[in-house]
Amino acid sequence: MTTKTNASAAQDKDAADGGKVVAMDDFVQSRQAKVAAIDSISRRLTQFRRWREDLAQAIADYQAWVERQGFSDGEQDLRVYELVEMLQSDKLTVAMVAEFSRGKSELLNAIFFSDYKQRLLPSSAGRTTMCPTELRWDEKDGACIKLLPIETRKTATTISEYKRTPVHWTTIHILKLSSAEEVREALSEITKTKKVNIREAQELGLYDPKQFAGKPAPASGDRIDVPVWRHAIVNFPSPLLKQGLVVLDTPGLNALGVEPELTFTTLPNAQAILFVLAADAGVTKTDLEVWKSHVNTIRGNPHLVVLNKIDILWDELHDDAVVDKTIARQIEETSRALNIDRKLVFPVSAQKGLVAKIKGDSAMIAKSGLAALEDKLTQDMIPTRHMLIRNRIVHEISGRVESSRALIESRLNGVNKQLTELKALSGKNREVIQKMIVRMRTEKQKYDKELEGFQLTRAALSKQAQILLGHLSMTNLDDLIKKTRISMNESWSTRGLKNGMTTFFTGTRECMEKVNIESDEIRKVVEAIYLRLHTEYGLAKIVPPRLSLLPFVMEFKKLEERADVFRSSPVTVMTEQHFVIKKFFITLVSQARQLFTECNTASKNWFQAAVTPVFAQIQQHKATIDRSFEALKKIHENMDTLGERIDELEDVRKDLEDQMKTTDTLLERIHRPFSE
Repeated sequence: MTTKTNASAAQDKDAADGGKVVAMDDFVQSRQAKVAAIDSISRRLTQFRRWREDLAQAIADYQAWVERQGFSDGEQDLRVYELVEMLQSDKLTVAMVAEFSRGKSELLNAIFFSDYKQRLLPSSAGRTTMCPTELRWDEKDGACIKLLPIETRKTATTISEYKRTPVHWTTIHILKLSSAEEVREALSEITKTKKVNIREAQELGLYDPKQFAGKPAPASGDRIDVPVWRHAIVNFPSPLLKQGLVVLDTPGLNALGVEPELTFTTLPNAQAILFVLAADAGVTKTDLEVWKSHVNTIRGNPHLVVLNKIDILWDELHDDAVVDKTIARQIEETSRALNIDRKLVFPVSAQKGLVAKIKGDSAMIAKSGLAALEDKLTQDMIPTRHMLIRNRIVHEISGRVESSRALIESRLNGVNKQLTELKALSGKNREVIQKMIVRMRTEKQKYDKELEGFQLTRAALSKQAQILLGHLSMTNLDDLIKKTRISMNESWSTRGLKNGMTTFFTGTRECMEKVNIESDEIRKVVEAIYLRLHTEYGLAKIVPPRLSLLPFVMEFKKLEERADVFRSSPVTVMTEQHFVIKKFFITLVSQARQLFTECNTASKNWFQAAVTPVFAQIQQHKATIDRSFEALKKIHENMDTLGERIDELEDVRKDLEDQMKTTDTLLERIHRPFSE
């Protein structure tokens, strides 16, 4: 099937007034100094992937060691496997945002797919991408394109949720990767449109009569163009995509406005955002609207502005100094219009850069500006993701290893104590040993009785944990959503949305506060048990971790900020389109569900990490007392077994010391920094 796209080629060209040239020498020196290697991104992505793989292997080795030592616990073991899976499936996402005809597809080809030695993505005049498109690689799916029909916009299901139900997607398999024609034919699907009547377009949320205010509106019988697909996933074994890179290509202002999930969830979750402009047009009115409404509102992630098509400004009748002066002026005007540092504006010729990469022309790559852009992209993107992994995965798994180490240390202390006592028995008579047996029997009985109290405490802690997790349950969230809907009065207006948002985010803050109170109470109880074990029985003093909900509180804060920006954005305020507002609310709920689920999981893992080691210590100490008691009885019966018991404990001590070294090595591997 080969239908032609009906999208027209258009390009806004706002003439730029003459501007003040700032730091001309800085611009020239910057371009000359930032001549990076052709494979800069590939090399750094490879290094980052290896760091993740090494960390995943260290975690897997820790789990294997835990199982060998008999420390296994079904629920905790499952969590460790989840951490390994998270690392193995981790992706770095770069989002491309621009209006059409800014050369976005060509820039994608130049930065990410030049290894293919030709244009992978359609790149021609006019619109080339009609729906948001993800480019990634997942080996189990093979080379293919997955397409979500535009009709799914009529449902209350988000794109993220549809990704978990593959039955709704149309899949085009690419059988011959070596066939450029077959690849291009498959990729052409993302450019397709179809004609629908006005009513259908309204049901899809792709037509709003208010946008024709002051202009003749289409007649009721007219048919208008809409995209065939709502979302596309291109699964392709490009070298960079195989390193774990995901590239999100967005099709301009209209798609960002009618699909709140993009602005609200997808773009903020990217590790870097490239905002693409055309050098000959500068910052147009629609460019500025995209920037203010959908890009600049996102906090925390690097935003780089790409001033594309600088080759249009190259003129053989002017020397390089004049051309550089013109480009520098465009950089200054762009930075002023967007209110950003001019160092974040990168002049680029994607077309010349792509050709230069294919031909291996390093001089032209430098002149095209791609080397400097790629260098900055990896400088910003990889450290951001690396820090996230360290804060979440490294922090969690190192806490588990340290708890395991504390158990080994407690056992080693017990063995050393036994060895000291047994060696002191050498030459003593049975009467002395009998007294020791009586003393140890008393200690054993006392500890066995103490265990009953510990078990009651454990049951009480479990009940507190259930209360804590109840605040983060889906039932609790659904109650909050219900209250939010009532606050909105079912009006689906911006005013109703504001009321609903106040109710919703006030409710989430209250949930977090309740969880913090419950977790502090649990931690105080666990701390008291650790202190008692340490002071009365000499066990290792472990400091239980605090439940840190700060990352989730910050995520909800960002969610609230993005929600407020969306509510007050021109798209929402001017149209008050019920469809868009309803979609926004659905997206908000979906994102909140995800955060609640993650927060619930984190809280559950925290409880296990805080409580499990203390009760493991209690059980381990009981086993030590039991073994010592039995050994003393045997020695009392036969003094010849004293030497055997000492030798046995010496072997145990050596083994425990080796295990301590193993945990130290594991901690060193887990904390090993990422270095390029």
